[in-house]
Amino acid sequence: MTRKGTAIKVGASLCALAMLSSLAACGNGKATTDANGKPIVTVLVVKNSNQTKMSDMKWAKDLEADCDCSIQWKEVSDDQWGQQKNASLAAGEISDLNIRAFNPDDASRNASAFEQLGDDLDKLPNVKKFFEEQPTAKKFVTVDGKVTVLPSSRTEGFLASGQHFMINKTWLDKLGLDVPKTWDDLRKVMEAFKTQDPNGNGEADEIAFNPREQSTGKIGDWWSPWLMMNATGIATHFNSGPSQQGIYVKNGKVGNWMQTEQFRQVIKFYNEMIQKGWAPSDFVTVKDDKYNARNQSDGKTAKVGMVFGWDESAFGAYDSELAKQYISIPIPSADGVSASDTVWDGSRDANRYEDYHMAMSANAANKDACLKVIDLLYSEKYSIQQLYGSIDDGYLEQTGEHSYKVTDKFHEAQDSSKVPAFEDRLAGWIPDSVTVEGDRGMDHVASADAPYEEQYANYDHEKDLMPIYVRVSETDQNTVANNNTALFNYAIPVVSKWVAQGGAEDDSQWNTFQENLKKYNIEQNTEIWQKAYDKYVK
Repeated sequence: MTRKGTAIKVGASLCALAMLSSLAACGNGKATTDANGKPIVTVLVVKNSNQTKMSDMKWAKDLEADCDCSIQWKEVSDDQWGQQKNASLAAGEISDLNIRAFNPDDASRNASAFEQLGDDLDKLPNVKKFFEEQPTAKKFVTVDGKVTVLPSSRTEGFLASGQHFMINKTWLDKLGLDVPKTWDDLRKVMEAFKTQDPNGNGEADEIAFNPREQSTGKIGDWWSPWLMMNATGIATHFNSGPSQQGIYVKNGKVGNWMQTEQFRQVIKFYNEMIQKGWAPSDFVTVKDDKYNARNQSDGKTAKVGMVFGWDESAFGAYDSELAKQYISIPIPSADGVSASDTVWDGSRDANRYEDYHMAMSANAANKDACLKVIDLLYSEKYSIQQLYGSIDDGYLEQTGEHSYKVTDKFHEAQDSSKVPAFEDRLAGWIPDSVTVEGDRGMDHVASADAPYEEQYANYDHEKDLMPIYVRVSETDQNTVANNNTALFNYAIPVVSKWVAQGGAEDDSQWNTFQENLKKYNIEQNTEIWQKAYDKYVK
């Protein structure tokens, strides 16, 4: 078997592989062993460009010894895999084990090609324990009652939204201002930031609030301006999922917030910001390079008062002169909304869990060896080293029975883009009993998330939020996608114009907009998501 004229023969007992980055299956149902008689397991890893070769990861060598097998690692980049994945599925060329390559929907559409790992839990005690301790993870990968692809779970510290409202605390202190708790407070703060020279350079160069651009293919996105919807009591989850389409849940009833008065209220507030000079007049369309340049200015003099972002790194490297000026704060309550009804983006589960981290070929030649490798990867010993690098190589220190410390050596590897680990791409899980010290990313995002505990508690995370494990069928996915193309082609320009120039306050324009949303099948999408919600939650 060849592709593009290039073939590599691994041995008479193995099938031919395609080119050097070949993903060809080696599962022909016959035992395949190396020269020492050990079973061979092929493992495909879709890797980040900043990660070192598998041969440089000491934990990978230890894994091979512990499984008493011969592991053949196949490494492929995100870009390469994006080009090869569909062809691999179509040809049935699937490695024995696959890390971050296939998601549950891929497996559902190609059911005969993948092992039903949910049927193998007796041979996967670590995975079984994972699902018992963190049932959300199991729900996340269950499709029509079957578990084919295993999820990942990082440490409890990553149970945090990737969305936060950041404000320049240095400016607040200099001007004698309190953290804003309502939109009226926010108005006063933005006016002061604009007019009272809080950066002290004698120039009127401050941007009070710097919202990120409006996406063109969906209404919500990472660090979207529409995070302000949470101020009105409608919870978003912009890390992923249908919230990016405007879908929300309130007491078990699914809706689209583009059809709400709360959406109209937020549109008018943004237009007010532009009219008052608190936000850039072009923020709706400004691209990331210019947006980031505004946030980070010259690296010394702050120019921006507030943004939506991951954490203070929106303004530069951790502990930099600029980044240290910013803190996260709860979203101020909208006009007419009480603090007890104000909520925050519910993306925490989507930040901790991912649903496409381990898939196994149904035709794997050495099934027992494959299952042993999987179970080892999902042990604490290998999960923690997949996340942070090998203990023996000094990237991680074990400080107690279930406690670890990330070392400066690992941080140096991160900074030089030579990471000796999978990081968030791990095929494993970290129990809540495990503590980790020194993870910069975890520590900062956990700190940024802490101020929102009260707002998280103001709503039910199943009745008032679409859980990450709710899925629509393949047919319904296609319907929703087709509807959204036409829907957002119409809606985004209208909304963007209202934000920049006004108009949403006009009842005639607003009513016409609502009528047209229905013409573009917004309610069909809502019905589809209601059906999926009822199936998985009720």
